[in-house]
Amino acid sequence: MDEKLVFVDEFVPGIRWDAKYATWDNFTGRPVDGYVANRVVGTRALCAALAEAQHEAASLGYGLLLWDGYRPQRAVDCFLRWSEQAEDGRTKLRHYPNIERPEILERGYVAARSGHSRGSTVDLTLYHLATGDLAPMGGGHDLMDRISHHDAGGITPVEARGRQHLRAIMEHCGFRRYNREWWHYTLNDEPFPDTYFDVPIR
Repeated sequence: MDEKLVFVDEFVPGIRWDAKYATWDNFTGRPVDGYVANRVVGTRALCAALAEAQHEAASLGYGLLLWDGYRPQRAVDCFLRWSEQAEDGRTKLRHYPNIERPEILERGYVAARSGHSRGSTVDLTLYHLATGDLAPMGGGHDLMDRISHHDAGGITPVEARGRQHLRAIMEHCGFRRYNREWWHYTLNDEPFPDTYFDVPIR
């Protein structure tokens, strides 16, 4: 790894992760370029803020589960190529049921330059410390749909509370939300706001 980027689990003991883009369980339906290892990476500043968020979450009976952090630029390029390919239907129902592939860029779910590539953005959710079960949030990771927006209707009161808890924790710990994705947060004080890294996660 680049010396500016570190493995989050080494700096935030006890944090859970499931690096979706290193697996077949993502909207492309296969491991994504640049994700050689199932680990989550970020800047040291991101790790410090996540450690604070983990402590805050624990006080409410929750833990943090990370889905993605730093994203190599080559992975973003892979997303762009995928969006131009013919539809095969394998992941559409789960991840983009109401739009077509090219629309994932038009609607802001994927960008040619991703904040993730700067190393201080994270995709995450909450789980219950008592059971290990994920907190209901009203849709899973990378559901590219209106229901994933922070102001979405059509979710239950329990799901709305889960999103509110996550938002309160993250904003209290120095993150800002992305309005189209309830799971996506970026550190306010990014150490590398103009740098888009392309180091593979190994």
